[in-house]
Amino acid sequence: MLTVNASAPQSPGRRRLIKLGLGATAISALPFGSAFARQNSNARIVILGAGAAGTAIANRLNNALSGARITIAGARQQHLYQPGFTLIASGLWKISQVTTPTADWLPSGVNWIASDVREFMPDQRKVKLENGQTLDYDLLVIATGCQLNYTDIEGMSLDLIGQKGIGSVYAGPEAARATSAQIEALISKGSGRAIFTLSDTPIKCAGAPLKMTFTTLTRLEETGRRDSFQVDFFTPFQHKVFSVPVYNDFVINRWQEQQVGFHDLRKLTGIDADSRTATFTLPDGQVQQESYDFIHVVPPMSAPDVIRHSELAWQEGAMAHEWLETDQYTLQHPRYPEIFGIGDVIGTPFGKTAASVKKQAPVAEANILAYLADQPLPAKYDGYTSCPLITSIGRAILAEFGYGGKLMPSFPFISPTEESWAVWVMKEKMLKPAYYAMLNGQV
Repeated sequence: MLTVNASAPQSPGRRRLIKLGLGATAISALPFGSAFARQNSNARIVILGAGAAGTAIANRLNNALSGARITIAGARQQHLYQPGFTLIASGLWKISQVTTPTADWLPSGVNWIASDVREFMPDQRKVKLENGQTLDYDLLVIATGCQLNYTDIEGMSLDLIGQKGIGSVYAGPEAARATSAQIEALISKGSGRAIFTLSDTPIKCAGAPLKMTFTTLTRLEETGRRDSFQVDFFTPFQHKVFSVPVYNDFVINRWQEQQVGFHDLRKLTGIDADSRTATFTLPDGQVQQESYDFIHVVPPMSAPDVIRHSELAWQEGAMAHEWLETDQYTLQHPRYPEIFGIGDVIGTPFGKTAASVKKQAPVAEANILAYLADQPLPAKYDGYTSCPLITSIGRAILAEFGYGGKLMPSFPFISPTEESWAVWVMKEKMLKPAYYAMLNGQV
């Protein structure tokens, strides 16, 4: 794999494009930032993953440390603004609106190796990359994101997305566009059945399956033939589609008003693409077959296999051998204190959204700086998660919450439980500039 020096010239103006204006204010910083100003350190710091979490922490540490040798490893050449995937799949955005070169966001002075991790050797403080290179570290930040396990659903694979009525918003911008095309095919048919699903594992952007249901309902209603289409939602949980009760109740009640069939305690376990049939398994092991014209598949998710099968994963409990073990408050690994986790990969009760990364990054930064200075860790992540929950094309609720499902509204002028056009505008227009400011370590 190619090794790229991030100090090479970058897109002019890209890194100066984001100003701390209205968009950045929408996800304002935590009350603490860097615990130290340009702290001196000769530490070898390795960051695994060059997505949102890895890039944000790389910029923060690069700004906060003097003398540290920082390396970020990740193979993806294009940075993906994943909050925009639902807008692509809803027929509203283009792929170009969510893609930028990864190199544009990596800080000067940080070495980028365009290769993913292959093996952990935590007792030796080493990691081996897919390109065969071995990196030594004094401090490791794991920000690899999560793994989409489509093949855990019998008969399902990535290449089926966009074919034979199958859609899935999670697999990337092209898959999101293909999902929109499959919804359009359903609409063009003039009638049919659309099925929306939910995985029984923790998932990133847990509101995405609900958003896809709501925006598809809007598209069907706009045809003037809504009664010609059957829309059903299948969840593996009992009377639950969202972890916070107030939002869960709102969604289920709204779907009842919109004549959405609600089927709980049903886990998607199989797809027969040729016959357009989905298999759902009930808690007692019984299975039922459901025909569809369109189905939105939400895959089971986990940490990447290289983490799941390593000693760094949780070894016991509900997240055992599925997610990176981290203290839910400090983001430090309990058994390997020189390792920190951030982003979708970590095994915490909440925290798999871009807004979560925005809140986690200053916590991780402050605690990493304290660790390097041999000081107590000062910062705590409170589980903050934000989901602009689209309820129709043109309206949304700003769902903000933390550990225990506690509501954590940021704006006194926006109700955390009421849908509005203003929140829709925030989702469509304001959050992307704020996100890019986060990547740059500015908020």
